[in-house]
Amino acid sequence: QVQLVESGGGSVQPGGSLTLSCAASRSDSGLYVMGWYRQAPGKQRELVAVISAAGITKQADSVKGRFTISRVNAKNTIALQMSGLKPEDTAVYYCNAGPSAARALEISMGGPDYWGQGTQVTVSS
Repeated sequence: QVQLVESGGGSVQPGGSLTLSCAASRSDSGLYVMGWYRQAPGKQRELVAVISAAGITKQADSVKGRFTISRVNAKNTIALQMSGLKPEDTAVYYCNAGPSAARALEISMGGPDYWGQGTQVTVSS
């Protein structure tokens, strides 16, 4: 079992910046594609950004130009640099590794989905 631990959430004013981090407890083939999803109150969980071990990325249109995803394969970690934050970015952000993230890159893979516990991001004046 792989555990994903997120950090870096918090409260920020509109236009501000935050960086989220996610660390996996160990190496695993299921970490080939990792990413971030978010869920706002009353809304479905949605894709934010994903990245493969080869560095291929995909981002939601709503965050393009504002959010950057990166990873350090040797440390089994990913990060999400968020700038130009808007109130509509307010949500619980979840780290993911496995088939859900892979599907976003049109990669078919088996195995379980791993999810972090979530970290709250609040953008408000």
